[in-house]
Amino acid sequence: MTSSSSTLASPRPEADRRRWFALAIVMTAAFMDLVDVTIVNVAIPSIQRDEGASFSHIQWITAGYALAFAAGLITGGRLGDIYGRKRLFLIGIGGFTLASALCGFAVNPDMLVASRILQGAMAALMVPQVLSIVHATFPAHERGKVFGMFGAIVGLGAVSGPILGALLTEWNLLGLEWRPIFLINLPVGIAGLVLGRKFITESKAPHALKLDLVGVVLVTLGLLMLLYPLTRGRELGWPVWGYVVMAGALVVFAALVAYEKRKAARDGSPLVELSLFKVKSFAAGIAVQTVFGVGLGIFFLVWTLYMQVGLGWSVLRAGLTGVPFSIAVSAAAGMSVQMLVPRFGRKVLQAGALTMAAGVLLYIWEAERYGMSISSWQMALPLVVMGAGMGLIVAPLTDAILSEVPREHSGSASGLINTVQQMGNALGLGLVSVVFFGSMSDHLPAPEVGPAFVDAFQNALVWVAVVMTAIFLLMFALPKRPAQHVEGAETAGTPSSTPLDKAPELVG
Repeated sequence: MTSSSSTLASPRPEADRRRWFALAIVMTAAFMDLVDVTIVNVAIPSIQRDEGASFSHIQWITAGYALAFAAGLITGGRLGDIYGRKRLFLIGIGGFTLASALCGFAVNPDMLVASRILQGAMAALMVPQVLSIVHATFPAHERGKVFGMFGAIVGLGAVSGPILGALLTEWNLLGLEWRPIFLINLPVGIAGLVLGRKFITESKAPHALKLDLVGVVLVTLGLLMLLYPLTRGRELGWPVWGYVVMAGALVVFAALVAYEKRKAARDGSPLVELSLFKVKSFAAGIAVQTVFGVGLGIFFLVWTLYMQVGLGWSVLRAGLTGVPFSIAVSAAAGMSVQMLVPRFGRKVLQAGALTMAAGVLLYIWEAERYGMSISSWQMALPLVVMGAGMGLIVAPLTDAILSEVPREHSGSASGLINTVQQMGNALGLGLVSVVFFGSMSDHLPAPEVGPAFVDAFQNALVWVAVVMTAIFLLMFALPKRPAQHVEGAETAGTPSSTPLDKAPELVG
């Protein structure tokens, strides 16, 4: 999600009494996006049975959304900066609602994949405006409280998605099987569209520049070249062209960096504000966010497949099994923002990484010990430990990354943070074909499917534990204690003294 770096001349945020209605609307949209990811994970086996979808289709139903979302976040935020955040939010939520309808009425796996990609693209227009609108609507002294709410929203979305997906799939409303998991977005999206027009105040960056179309093309092309071979590689037998294309992605990203440097020097309107990477805590935080996204992308998909395909559990049982995890995320997120980070700083995030790693190792041990006979209550302990660790990370991480970035550049910074997190998530989904499906045979007799999925799940969790350890080490580059954000001249009365104070304003 993206936050804007600009302020409004009129009305002043303090005087906008409608801001709490606007907050409820944009947070509902953010919640809808979060639920849409988790609700799909739970319904994947049902989609596979009903539509005859291949493993490649299944990966693209999730990875396609994440890829389109990641590729469009920077562009979506920039478009809001130029044409108005309210306008782009309404376009995004309207398009997201339409794409949800197309998903719900998809007649085959290919149409479902295409509709999910469209849904991700529309989310990329909608989501970056959420924190931009918050930033433009709320005064500085209220933003900490508001941003802290997003940690609870993450937990609530994680709680609601699996349970809602399980119930809707189990109930088989009107014989529609899994389709209501998408159709439920229609009334929510329509309400958001109508209320958003009334209560959200329009805002733009005061000196918005033109969209960097070459940068958009290079970012999108590089992501596709990196992720497509990872997603299709196992199915196609890891052809040589796949490795060549992935190597080519690195060349494209290098070209992007070179072009953006020239673009910044020429007219001050790059798509990606590279000068942000001069801030050490920001650069380190970007690395943490990317790697964290990889770990989450791997875990949530293989966890769903392990319970429903490997263990043969119902959708409802799998969804309810995840409740302790989600509650732990929400509770720990609230504590970390309100109580722990102000006192212990960076150590809270590092403790979260180690706690999550410990929960993963405990899960591996239990999966090995109990095998196919493991029960939901036996999973509760590792899930609570993992959820608590995740909650200690997700809520304060953005604040820690932005703590040494001047507030007038927080929009560009936030856009980059969310882009790399989604890129990491898509990369993790692509790596599932390596760390999960790659450890089992393509053609297994029915009695061997369950044990094979259990073994593959353990193998994937080892990689998640490695990711959490890497995150712990990367966090040493974050500031020990998040500094007070540097306010812009319009708030603090003095310009920023950081090297970024002359960087062009940009919403990422």
